[in-house]
Formats: sequence, structure tokens, C-alpha cells
Amino acid sequence: QVQLVESGGGLVQSGGSLTLSCAVSGSTSSFSFIGWYRQTPGKQRDMVALMYSNNWRNYADAVKGRFTISRDNAKNTVYLQMSSLKPEDTAVYYCTVRPIGMGDFWGQGTQVTVSS
Repeated sequence: QVQLVESGGGLVQSGGSLTLSCAVSGSTSSFSFIGWYRQTPGKQRDMVALMYSNNWRNYADAVKGRFTISRDNAKNTVYLQMSSLKPEDTAVYYCTVRPIGMGDFWGQGTQVTVSS
């Protein structure tokens, strides 16, 4: 029904920038929210940034002012622009979407590693 494919992860030095992309296919013309979570080994998956259907954006305190979520409707792609990266931002980043009337869908994840 819905597929999400993340890309853009990689290795970057502390203070650097990366932009993650999530290509969405399927029934996503209307959604409750779309966005990004991240997870490190042995820890729960935490919200990073979410965009709601009214375009309100919610960011985790740890990334406010450094990360920006955006969406290109024509390309059915959601982005996460990350700047001033810190070693503690190292994680697997997952894209997620909750289409209206459906459950949550997740991508396979993309690794982001920030070296000190």
C-alpha cells in the first residue's frame, strides 16, 4: 500500500550537514503526519521531526534550530535537512507516515554517523 525509501545518510564530521530524503509511494495524498524518527542500539525509537496535515511542524528539543523538515508534494518526497551535526545525532533515521484512516508505515532506515 505505502512504501517509504530513505536515502542520504552517511558519515559526516561534527558541525557538518546532511539532508535525508524519503520517497513515498502509495496512498499518501492525505496524511495525519509524516516525518522522521531515529534510533540507536539498545534504545527506543525517538521522534526527531514531524509534519502534520495542517503543515504544523514538531521538532524534538535536541534538534530544534538545527534540523528542518520539508516536503515536496510534486515528488512525494519528505526531507530532513540537518546542520550543525553532533556526535549524539548518530543513529539510524527512519521515515514514517500515517495516512488518514490507516496505520503507521516505516522505511527501512538510513544510517547517519557523526564523527567527533
